[in-house]
Amino acid sequence: MIKAVFFDFYNTLVEYDPPREQLQVAACREANIEVAAQAIRKAIPAADEFLHLENARLPASKRSAEQRMELYAEHEARILEGAGVKASRETVFRVLANLGTVMRQFRARFALFPDVEPALKQLKAQGLALGLITNIDYDLIPTCQELGLASYLDFLVTSLDAGAAKPNPAIFAFALKRAGIKASEALHVGDQYHVDVAGARAAGLRALLIDRDGLFPEVSDCPRITSLGEVVGYV
Repeated sequence: MIKAVFFDFYNTLVEYDPPREQLQVAACREANIEVAAQAIRKAIPAADEFLHLENARLPASKRSAEQRMELYAEHEARILEGAGVKASRETVFRVLANLGTVMRQFRARFALFPDVEPALKQLKAQGLALGLITNIDYDLIPTCQELGLASYLDFLVTSLDAGAAKPNPAIFAFALKRAGIKASEALHVGDQYHVDVAGARAAGLRALLIDRDGLFPEVSDCPRITSLGEVVGYV
């Protein structure tokens, strides 16, 4: 019997406003690179998964400033390469610098997906405990309060809290302890197969992959949903 549902944060509950692909296109244009927003959108998930796995191996907070910059540059390079852009290392660093400027100019912020509040309300009404598990390594409580998530969440676990990042089973074990339940009583929902699904399963939880854009048709060994409204069918 499922007693709690855990959610990933970015690309599961929230997205950037403006969307990341638009910010990336603007940053590329400043570097005289023309690339389609849809191509960037398709390339982001694989690059993000690389970043998550690297952070799980060695958190960015434990890397030197130079190592962090190299990590973020490699992440950016993978986005560009996935979008069909061949760029020198120098160009990658220029796009990365432009991205910071563009995000400030556009006042980029987190915004809830439209299906989030209706889904959380429905799950809460069924008496389920709701939690957040994220690899973000800073205090997210103010952000959750600003977004209106705090009233739905019973607890929030960051990689900073747990001392481990997804897919490390330790962060899921930490969340289970917070919820006061067994692994078999929890369901985790996230957008990264290796980070969210495989990580949750390794800790004994059930897992759902949310694939809003249909980017992972090859995934067939776990339920794949396109909207959080579908979660209720699995609890």
